[in-house]
Amino acid sequence: MDLIGDPGRGSWLLARAGDAAQVGGIAGTGFEAHARILHPLTAVLEDRTTIDEHGDHLELDEVRWRWADVAARTGTTMRPLVTWSAVSGRDDESDVSFPDGWRVSPPEEGWFDPVVLAALTDHLTRATSTPGDLVAGFWDGRSDFIGGSTLGFGWQGDEAPTAEERDELRGWMAERTASHRREQDAVVASLSVPRFAWPGRDLILAATDLSTLADPTWLDHARLGPLVPLLHTPQMLWPEDRAWVMASEIDWDSTIVAGSRSLVDGVLADERLEAFEVDEDSGPS
Repeated sequence: MDLIGDPGRGSWLLARAGDAAQVGGIAGTGFEAHARILHPLTAVLEDRTTIDEHGDHLELDEVRWRWADVAARTGTTMRPLVTWSAVSGRDDESDVSFPDGWRVSPPEEGWFDPVVLAALTDHLTRATSTPGDLVAGFWDGRSDFIGGSTLGFGWQGDEAPTAEERDELRGWMAERTASHRREQDAVVASLSVPRFAWPGRDLILAATDLSTLADPTWLDHARLGPLVPLLHTPQMLWPEDRAWVMASEIDWDSTIVAGSRSLVDGVLADERLEAFEVDEDSGPS
């Protein structure tokens, strides 16, 4: 994705930022309607009669579940602002295990599954006149964006290294550390564009289009700027005509779509998406 050096591309949205803890603070206010799309769950079927050398059960199958699948097992009522803790009955991020062998992991926060995003592009494309001109925002606090990669060194052998081996190892470590630092500095330099200051989240802006995001494998070959492999889905996304905003706040396990009444109705009716209509001044509770 080509970097956008003008954070003013988001000024229109910044003027419509709501309370940070609410839907309008995640995707902006003033739209006709908002939908909350719950991030899918990974469910693993285990053979609990067996344990491998690591103390883990043999995995027989792995599928995706909806929150409603877990709610049906825990007796939770699904509602637009339901939280994962209410559905799972857990106050932490541990997996939920059921007596029939299924184990479910919590939904990902700040990550919008590319398969689900690809399904959403069907609706986003119909709702904009500029599907080929999108602004994507990525939170700049991630370690791979700020040169935060670290190195670790160790010695493997039956005996302690000799003095000669120690000297050789120190020289190699110094050379590798310097090379790694140059690599990390290059990462930072390659992303040195002005940030879009969304409240609480400085974002790196980049150009993309809906045809790219319609391919669920797009991250396999994507880069942010000329150098950095892209491992993250956008925190914010909007078209040049400002018809809608999609937002995946890094601490939220759901994605918000704000736009026209027809766009949100289409999202709510799509069986590929587990979605609920929400108000701009509401938040998960």
